[in-house]
Amino acid sequence: MRLALFSVALLASHASAADPVIKSAKSGAWSAPATWEGGAVPAAGARVLVREGHTITYDAKSDAVIRAINISGELAFATDRDTVLNVGLIKIQAGDEYSEDGFDCEAHGIKPDPNKPRPALIVGTANAPVPAGKTALIRLHYVDGMNKETCPAIVCCGGRMGLHGAPLGRAWVKLGAPAKVGDSAITLAEPASGWKKGDRIIVTGTQTHGNAKTESTTEERVIAAIEGTALTLDAPLKMAHAGAGEYRAEVANLSRNVIVESANKDGIRGHTMYHKHSAGSLSYAEFRHLGKKDILGKYALHFHLVRDTMRGSSVVGCSIWDSHNRWLTVHGTDYLVARDNVGYKSIGHGFFLEDGTEVYNVFDRNLAVGAEHGKRLPKQVLPFDANEGAGFWWTCSLNTFTRNVATECDRYGFRYEATPTSALKLMFSIRQPDGSRKDMDPRTLPFVRFEDNEVHSSNGLYGVNLGEGVNRVGPDSKHPFVVRNLKVWDIHYAFRPQVPNLIVENLHIERAAYGVYHPNYDGHYYKNVYIGHTNTEPFNRGHDDLSVQYGTLVVDGLTFDGVRSGGMPLVQISDDNPTGAAVTHVRGLKTTNWTDGSKQRAVANLGGGPRPAPKSEKGVPIFFHDWFGEGKHAMVVSVKSGEFKAAPDSFQQVRDLTGDQSRAKEVKDVPFPAAPQLVDDLPPQTVVTSVTQKDGKLVVRGTAADNGTVKRVLVNGAEAKALAPNFSEWEATVPAARELKAHAEDAAGNVELAPHVVKVP
Repeated sequence: MRLALFSVALLASHASAADPVIKSAKSGAWSAPATWEGGAVPAAGARVLVREGHTITYDAKSDAVIRAINISGELAFATDRDTVLNVGLIKIQAGDEYSEDGFDCEAHGIKPDPNKPRPALIVGTANAPVPAGKTALIRLHYVDGMNKETCPAIVCCGGRMGLHGAPLGRAWVKLGAPAKVGDSAITLAEPASGWKKGDRIIVTGTQTHGNAKTESTTEERVIAAIEGTALTLDAPLKMAHAGAGEYRAEVANLSRNVIVESANKDGIRGHTMYHKHSAGSLSYAEFRHLGKKDILGKYALHFHLVRDTMRGSSVVGCSIWDSHNRWLTVHGTDYLVARDNVGYKSIGHGFFLEDGTEVYNVFDRNLAVGAEHGKRLPKQVLPFDANEGAGFWWTCSLNTFTRNVATECDRYGFRYEATPTSALKLMFSIRQPDGSRKDMDPRTLPFVRFEDNEVHSSNGLYGVNLGEGVNRVGPDSKHPFVVRNLKVWDIHYAFRPQVPNLIVENLHIERAAYGVYHPNYDGHYYKNVYIGHTNTEPFNRGHDDLSVQYGTLVVDGLTFDGVRSGGMPLVQISDDNPTGAAVTHVRGLKTTNWTDGSKQRAVANLGGGPRPAPKSEKGVPIFFHDWFGEGKHAMVVSVKSGEFKAAPDSFQQVRDLTGDQSRAKEVKDVPFPAAPQLVDDLPPQTVVTSVTQKDGKLVVRGTAADNGTVKRVLVNGAEAKALAPNFSEWEATVPAARELKAHAEDAAGNVELAPHVVKVP
């Protein structure tokens, strides 16, 4: 066997770029000699061109390494058998020109002729995927003489690339019961249809933070047996994994039956990419051992500067693992839908929006595990990105992030970063709701939606770092950042909100060293905050050691549970008030299981060690509403503040409220600030993800995203039915037509100005 593999490699290495190109003679099976000019099936080292108008069915399971395949017709994998293709480069591009460039396209940016069929690589379709029990494998090899920086690769240049494996009910689920050290079986929280014996899974760690060890607590196993929600593993677990209540590990399936991999994971790896005007989607495919380490643009899966030309494309249910350069890179691309994917082990950021112009993309229910610190990449678009290992990283926030989980990532779970430099003024061309473009500062753009996300279990620094480096620039008060239902646990710094104008609803922090950390309190409104077993600084002062607050902080509902404060206050008082407008209001404060050893407990105090004298005459008072009873509020100030120095006798120590450097007094007639009045003038965004024919009609499915409530989705005037809350998934059945036009309307009366128009073949 070793001799045979050596012979194949030798043949491939002896192939020359000057060898003649083997061209298809007609449509037919790859393995049929009559399909090819010259009557010979391409062998190891062959340079192949599938010509325009020809459809070749790849029906082989071969160890021979084809040097390169250029597809100007169609190469479709047989789905009734196992197939294996070993190849150096696949390039999907119109024309009879043969190319071995594994990055650029010869006709990059030219719109395909609508009167001609697109060149295509088809490995299953969304409606007829490669069925369970059959496997399609593309193995990417480096072949001597090719460019090591761009090859091996799969590159789609204005063609269609679709990879579709057997669907899974879920790509990942939560653990359904605690798993103990030595357990050989685990229970899932919900059924996982499509999972089977022999699949590779991971069980994520749940007790990383604070441990002396530095290794990940995620464990890889193989399913030995499965029945309902019960999985038997091939080997016992070496660590415990939480699986009850609010805090549970994830169990993710990495195996798919459509696979793209690097042949030599320890050598020259491959990458995949779509260019502008390409088409196609990916579902339930596996991308493993890809990504070129420290090389710009050579990622495991890359949508490269496609803007809205691939509106309708989606990445669903895929696993992308052991990548040396990110998992999914969305670069200069709008309207992509990424849902229910698993990213596991990457160098650099995992789910990555590259250049700060990307808008209206949807990241829904993706799992990011183990994004590791990498290097800054040469000639990268944004110089401030240190590539420190974030599960999700972006500069332009006008996108949707819902139901995602990040765990065991090196530096950040979620990282919004937009730092101006002397060479970069942060003024980018951004798509507008009507489809036009306008130069804008991305820092001024809020989320479309950021909801139901979770971060846990990391020895790195941050759960969610929202805007460190933005220099207090953000959206206006009528269009703030809105973060809902965020859960962060087993982490060092849980939530770093450095943006101005922020609404946070239902924030849950558990087992963090620092809770709300290094904040820029300026137009911040929090509702229902829980901070449990977070002992160092649960609610940090403005900008941490700078101790400065520029505007309002309002907290309506704040619970501290199980805090061992050790002399530190639950809420730190900021020293400086440079604008004169800084003030904090807290209502509905609750403390449970609060201990402090021999030291005095204090809800509000300076804390944080010695501080210099305040620079501003006016301090930052904290009003605890109804502290002394209904309508009787406590005003707490620092003993260094101007308010205290002007009338020290009017303030006093209050048990459990003040500490050694704070005092309080009872005040009345201080209204609790109303919630911000938002203006919703952003129309929804709609993407048609599939069109199928049934009984003479068209069944259209898609997704919609909005910062508010979607009222309805219309397809050629017919109302779609919601398949998921807020029309995040929808379906419509309409009469047969050559063109479909889909748009959404929201409850605020906004109508989508740039509908998704789809030509029906």
